[in-house]
Amino acid sequence: MRTQEIDATAVETLLAAAVAAPSIHNTQPWRFGMAPATRSVEVRDDRSRALPLADPDRRALHLSAGAAVFNLRVAAAHLGWNPRVTLLPDPDDPELLATVQLTAATEAPPDHRGLYAALLRRHTSRMPFTGRPVPEPTVAEMADAARAEGAHLYVPDILQTRRLLQVTSAAELRNATDRARTAESRAWIVPPGSGPYGIPATLARPLDRSGRMPMRDFTGRPHPTARFERHAQVALVWTVRDDREAWLRAGQALEHTLLVATAHGVRTSMLHQAMEWPDLREAMRAPGTKRCHPQLLIRFGYGPEGEPTPRATADGG
Repeated sequence: MRTQEIDATAVETLLAAAVAAPSIHNTQPWRFGMAPATRSVEVRDDRSRALPLADPDRRALHLSAGAAVFNLRVAAAHLGWNPRVTLLPDPDDPELLATVQLTAATEAPPDHRGLYAALLRRHTSRMPFTGRPVPEPTVAEMADAARAEGAHLYVPDILQTRRLLQVTSAAELRNATDRARTAESRAWIVPPGSGPYGIPATLARPLDRSGRMPMRDFTGRPHPTARFERHAQVALVWTVRDDREAWLRAGQALEHTLLVATAHGVRTSMLHQAMEWPDLREAMRAPGTKRCHPQLLIRFGYGPEGEPTPRATADGG
C-alpha cells in the first residue's frame, strides 16, 4: 500500500497499528495526536493509566509507548512513508514521549517486509507451548531485531533459563503476598464488554501444574492448570543505559523482536514480575555483561496463538 496523503484512512491505519502494541496489564498508557504542520504523529503518556506500585518510575509505561512507536514506524512504511522518530523531543513537555514524522519516500521505505501483517496477528499467548525448540536462525533474527533498535537480547542456556525463571517465580510470590500490589493488579481484570482497557476476566489463563513456569496470577482465585513446556525458551531484553530514552528504545526493540517472532509463527508471552522489584530486577542481569539493565523477559515457543485483548479505538484518544 502506497499513499502520500495523510487522510482519515491513513490516520486510522497508523493509530490502529499503534494501539495494537503490548502494554503491561493492557493499560494502553498512551495518547496520540497529529501535528499537521510537521506531518507528525505525537505519542504522549497517559498517567491516568499508570501503575504507581508496580511501575513507580513509569519504566514499563515507556516500554509500552516505545512498542507503539515501533508499530507506527511499521505502519508508516507500509503506507509508503519514511518515518523519522524523535524521542523526548521537548524537555519542557515531559508527557510528549516521541514524534513520528511522516516524510516523503525519496528512497525505498524501511524494509519491514512481513512485519505489518505480523503486527495485526501478534497476541500474547499465556498457554502452554509444545516444547519444540525455535530454530537458531529465527532466534538470531530476533536478536538482530533488538540490536537494530539499540537494545540487546540475551538468550540463556538451560541453567541460566532456570535461574531467570526462579527469580521471576520469587517476584510472583512477592506480588501474591503484597495486598496493595494484588489490589492494583486485580483492578485491571475487567468484565467482558466493559471497555477497551484491562484484561477480560473470561480470557483463559491456566497456571503451570508443575509450578516451574511463573505465569502471572491476576485474580488469586482458583485457575485451571495445565502442563507447560518442560524446557522453556526465554530471552531477556536489556539496555546499557537505564533512562527514559533507553526505555523507549527497549520498547521498540521488544516490539520489533515480537513481530519477527510472530512472522515466523513463534508465540510469545511476557514475564515482567521481576522487573517490578529493584533487587530482583538486578538479579535478572545477564552474566558477564557490564552495565546490563534488564527491561523484560520474553517467553517464546510454538503453541496456541492466544486470545486478543480489547483495544481502544483508533481515534487518537
